[in-house]
Amino acid sequence: MPWFDRSTLNDGVRRREVFAWAMYDFANSGYTTVVLTAVFSAYFVGAVAGGEAWGTFAWTAALSLSSLLVMVAAPLLGAWADAHRRKRVVLGVATLGCVLGTAALGLVAPGDVALAIAAIVVSNLFFGIGEGIIAAFLPELARQHALGRVSGWGWSFGYFGGMLTLGLGLAVVLSAQARGETAAQFVPQTMLLTAMVFALACLPTFAMLRERGGGAAGAPGAGSPASARTLARLRHTWAESGRFVDFRRMLLCGCLYQAGIAVVIALAAVYAEQAMKFTTLQTMMLIFVVNIAAALGAFGFGYAQDRIGHRRALALTLAGWILMVAIASLTRDVGAFWLAAAIAGLCMGSSQSCGRAMIGGFAPAGRRAEFYGLWTLAVRLAAIVGPLTYGAVTWATDGNHRLAIAVTGLFFVAAWLVLGGIDVGRGERAASDSR
Repeated sequence: MPWFDRSTLNDGVRRREVFAWAMYDFANSGYTTVVLTAVFSAYFVGAVAGGEAWGTFAWTAALSLSSLLVMVAAPLLGAWADAHRRKRVVLGVATLGCVLGTAALGLVAPGDVALAIAAIVVSNLFFGIGEGIIAAFLPELARQHALGRVSGWGWSFGYFGGMLTLGLGLAVVLSAQARGETAAQFVPQTMLLTAMVFALACLPTFAMLRERGGGAAGAPGAGSPASARTLARLRHTWAESGRFVDFRRMLLCGCLYQAGIAVVIALAAVYAEQAMKFTTLQTMMLIFVVNIAAALGAFGFGYAQDRIGHRRALALTLAGWILMVAIASLTRDVGAFWLAAAIAGLCMGSSQSCGRAMIGGFAPAGRRAEFYGLWTLAVRLAAIVGPLTYGAVTWATDGNHRLAIAVTGLFFVAAWLVLGGIDVGRGERAASDSR
């Protein structure tokens, strides 16, 4: 296949390893698509919380708590995985935790607020850890000039996995509704289905993806206990921040635009049902369209960013996000809202793929899981700030979701401004010089 040229891969990397790596994106995308975006978020607000005014804030608070835990755990585990060549081990534990936490959501009935929050915190914690670790394999697989397209392969493949899980869930919902069942009966079934698809689809990752790299010789704290060495490595990274100025700016930029993306992921279904009065079926179809657009965006922009540059490609997607927010917050027309959703999909896949590829260029060899752990920390901080801001605005304004989505647009504007100060070439040279 011409788009899968071996010249894009590092020496010794087999095509099947890239497939196995991308299969993890395929596997875990069902979690974000079905649990966080399309089904459980709206079910929590409408059924578990009984439609109370605090429901949206409680949902965002639960996600924020899990993201806070990821912020603490991901950099430490990333540095430890680098030092001990145990990325596969950490990835396996994270996968098991997310699968079991998702299955636990299948036990949640209306009114089970505590159980729902506990299960979502656990599942999202392990999802975030796994997301950071799998990203650390990217620079080991792809050559520097092809990070964008290989990252795009993974993201686009991942969205197809999300569509598969959502499509199977849609079949469950249609069948259940035909039998006269309510959301309290069919939503738990979709949670169990999502857990099963995740568990099965990630098997090729653990069967074929090799462990490469490791801790750099003479790493700070060598000879100390593992936890002390891990903390020492992270402190060393921040102490060297002058050398990695573009990496740190990218962390800030990513934190800002990922805050906006986190709102879309966590609250798209809530916004569709509360502001646009969509039914569950309409909402699932909407998310299906978003995933198709996201797959196309991730794949297409993966090539575009290698041609026009990561920063320029990311700037284009941020402009698209700003346009999407303007349409969604101002329109009451269903057709215009569907257009905004399609734009969101195109920008979602491409912006997340761009960020992952840029960090790959800024990460020194032998410390990639550590640097991606810090990237995960920034992304998870965004997952706290973005949804929590949205939830606070809706609570303070008695459910004004349109104002909340408009406020979200400020995150994309700020990210676009920070992006202007990033020099990709300088950041890549800093990473190369430290190897």
